[in-house]
Amino acid sequence: MNGRPLRIALLGCGVVGAEVARLLTEQADDLAARVGVPLELAGIAVRRRGRKRDVDLDPGLLTTDAASLVARDDIDIVVEVIGGIEPARSLLLSAMSHGASIVTANKALLAEDGATLYDAASKHGVDLYFEASVAGAIPLLRPLRESLAGDTVHRVLGIVNGTTNFILTRMDETGAGFAEALDEATALGYAEADPSADIDAFDAAAKAAILAGLAFHTRVTIADVHREGIGDVSATAVASAREMGCVVKLLAICERTADGRGVSVRVHPAMIPRSHPLAGVREAYNAVFVEAEAAGQLMFYGRGAGGAPTASAVLGDIVAVARNKVKGALGPGESAYADLEIRSMGETVTRYHISLDVADKAGVLATVATVFSAHDVSIQAVRQSGHGDDASLVIVTHSASDAALSATVEHLRSLDTVRDVASVMRVEGEESE
Repeated sequence: MNGRPLRIALLGCGVVGAEVARLLTEQADDLAARVGVPLELAGIAVRRRGRKRDVDLDPGLLTTDAASLVARDDIDIVVEVIGGIEPARSLLLSAMSHGASIVTANKALLAEDGATLYDAASKHGVDLYFEASVAGAIPLLRPLRESLAGDTVHRVLGIVNGTTNFILTRMDETGAGFAEALDEATALGYAEADPSADIDAFDAAAKAAILAGLAFHTRVTIADVHREGIGDVSATAVASAREMGCVVKLLAICERTADGRGVSVRVHPAMIPRSHPLAGVREAYNAVFVEAEAAGQLMFYGRGAGGAPTASAVLGDIVAVARNKVKGALGPGESAYADLEIRSMGETVTRYHISLDVADKAGVLATVATVFSAHDVSIQAVRQSGHGDDASLVIVTHSASDAALSATVEHLRSLDTVRDVASVMRVEGEESE
């Protein structure tokens, strides 16, 4: 490239974008040395030019015309940190059609329509990098995409949302209820004013789709991900987990099926043993556990969100893409050759922890056990405690299909002797490992 500077267009200058702009400016000499040519910030698309920002910027760089910025022929790399589906998708497609490589942190777009972006990158001969879309600064996607490219990944199990992990940590450590823990997360800035994307697990589901696509060389969208949030996790369920030597976490679970021809992708609360490496992941931290054929068990841990950690991942991608530009090369594109079948949640093999309020009289336990047997679900453990005319039964199952376990729960609800199915939660991290 004859040593000319590479010109970068930045879409968005919020918490992450401002940090990216700051790092590009303050670390310009180091970045130039690492890439081989200078990196020049050529323009920043914003919604409001006059807004106060956390970084000193040349006002001449700011524009509200993002479409014109990405269509400039002198732009080499477009960095997108605005989020959402549109206008981000249209802007990135335009940028690629004009020859720019892409660095994005947009998990929602990648999970919903990553195939369109991959196809455009391939058509126009440009890079598409997105390390910052999952788990902030934790180097996770590149190992899946490159370091483990010669291996067979069997399972990816992770905590990929810091807000929900903070809430569940507080519930476990202090005995707080969900609403109380959410209020604390909001006060500390971990939860948004509208926390639904986090607590209803949309954020984690998008990340799970991206992880599964890379791990299993199969196109996976957010529509393929079974999703359950943490809004129904009660203080009682968390306390019951503690009594079992477990902790409740919102887990993203991507796994190859036993026959090797399918993949299941799910996000839901689950109990895991306190001895499991993920059990000790506290507060707003993220961690992902990868199980591969040759590499064995790997764990990636760190801060999963925030301006600085996410900007770090964005800068890493910028350097990688810039190096490719200097060499006239391209990084890895989409790998979806395996095209594994996406299996339904009902086919997934899992375990349940079920808490029942029942009448305290002879024969109830036998009746309940008969229901489990009728659905071919084996019981691993039972704990019973009485209080007056009522009793509580806590049952932990062996592994079975989720459809069989769900049918068992519905059958239990129909029994006259079962006053209430107080809670149902999946159990992970024991029998399968």
